[in-house]
Amino acid sequence: MTAWGLQGLTAIDPEVTIGFAPGSVRLSGRGRVVAMETPAREDSRAWAELAAAVAARAAEISAPVRSAGTAGVIRSFFDELFNHLDPYSRYLPPRQAEADRAQRVGLADVGLSVSLQDKYVVVEDVTPEGPAASAGIRAGDRVLAIDGAPLRVQDPAAIAELMAGPENTIVAVTIRSRQGRIRTFHLRRTGHAAQTVFAARKADLLILRVSGFAHATGADLARSLLEFLDTPHPPQGLILDLRGNRGGLLHQAVDAAGLFLGQRLVAVTSGRDPSANRILESESADLSNGLPIVVVVDGRSASAAEILAAALADDGRAVVVGSTTLGKGLIQTVTTLPDGGELFVTWSRVLAPLGWPIQGLGVMPQVCTSLGAEVLARERAMLLEGTAPMAAALKRHHAARAPLPAAEILDIRNACPAAEGTDADLETARFLIDHPSAYAAALLVAGDAEPP
Repeated sequence: MTAWGLQGLTAIDPEVTIGFAPGSVRLSGRGRVVAMETPAREDSRAWAELAAAVAARAAEISAPVRSAGTAGVIRSFFDELFNHLDPYSRYLPPRQAEADRAQRVGLADVGLSVSLQDKYVVVEDVTPEGPAASAGIRAGDRVLAIDGAPLRVQDPAAIAELMAGPENTIVAVTIRSRQGRIRTFHLRRTGHAAQTVFAARKADLLILRVSGFAHATGADLARSLLEFLDTPHPPQGLILDLRGNRGGLLHQAVDAAGLFLGQRLVAVTSGRDPSANRILESESADLSNGLPIVVVVDGRSASAAEILAAALADDGRAVVVGSTTLGKGLIQTVTTLPDGGELFVTWSRVLAPLGWPIQGLGVMPQVCTSLGAEVLARERAMLLEGTAPMAAALKRHHAARAPLPAAEILDIRNACPAAEGTDADLETARFLIDHPSAYAAALLVAGDAEPP
C-alpha cells in the first residue's frame, strides 16, 4: 500500500519516480537518486514514517512537489492508493470532509424541495415556518437560478445540494411564481436537519418520497405513517418513492424497513474480518397496517435506498417498480485524520435477505419501466393474467452470489437497464394497487426462494 501511495509523487511531478527493490526504496528525480531502507513487512508505523520521509526528500528535489505542499502530497498519496482498491474507498481533504460531515448530520437548508416537471425545476414541498415558506415561496413555483447562476442541472438532488450549506449563510434563490412574477429571495439557511421525507395523500394512495437517509428519516417516516394511516378513511395503498435517493445512514434504512416489516431481517454484511460480518435486523414496529406497498426506484437509487428496497422485495412485502438501481452495496469505515481529513475504506459488502449481493447487481424491479411503453403494456397484461413478466430475470438475479464477473453482472442487469425515473413509474404503481390480482402476481416473484 505504501508503494502504491508513493506513486502519487509521480502524478505531481512526472520526473520523480519511485522504485522498490528487496529491502530498499529508490527515489529518483532531477538528476538525483535517494535510497532508503524499507522496514519489516508488518511494521505499519515504520512504513508510514518511510512514506513521510520519501515525500520530504521528494520536496527537496522537486519544485512541483514543494508547491503541492503537505495537503497536496497527502491527497495524491491516497488518490493513487485507492486507485488500486474499489471505486468507493477515498480520501477527503479537510474542507471537503467538513462539508461531508455536515451532510451526514443534516446540512442547513432553506426548507424546500424540488422536482422536475415538464423539463422545469418546480418547488414540490415547502417546510412550514421554514425560510422559504416565511419568504412566501409556495409549492408549484418554478426555480430559475441559485446564487445568480441559471440552473443548468435538472437533478433534484444536485439542486438541493446547491441550496444547502453552512448554518446562517445566505443563498439567493430566483423564483417564477405561479402568477408569473420573477423575484430573487435571499434566504438564510437554518440549522435544522434537512427534510428527507415528503408525504402526500392522492385520492386513495399515500405517497412517501424519501430523498435520502439522514438522522431523522426513520422518525419522520413513522410520523407520516401515523398521521396518514390513523384516520377514519385510510388510504388503500402506499407508494414508497426512492427515485434519485443516493442513500445515507445505514441504520436509518434499517429502521425504515422495520416500519413496513416489523422485526425482520433487513440485510447481512460480509467482509474478510470477522467483525465486519453482521446481521442487520429491524427493531421498529410495523406501522403500515398491511397495506399493499409499491416501491419505486430508478438508476439513481443507491446504497441505503437499495438496502430498503431489497429488504421489502425479498420479504415479499412490496413490489418494486422502475429500473435496475445503481448497485452500491459496499460499507465503508470512516476515519478522521489529524488534519481533519477523512478516509473512507470499504469494510464489507451488503447481501440482501435472499443472499444476493447489492454491489454491482443493484435491485431489479418486479415490473420494469425502462424498456419502453410497448414492453410495459405487455407486462401489465401478463400481470392481469397472473403471470410475472420478470420471473426468469429475477430468478437469475436472486441466484447470483458474490463475487461476480463484470460481464455476468452486466448481462443480468440488461434485463431491465438502469434509467432515470419517469411518470410511467408512478402510473404503474397505481395500476398495481388498483388491480390486486396484478399486484399479487408481481409480489410472488420475490418470495420464490428462501434465504440461504
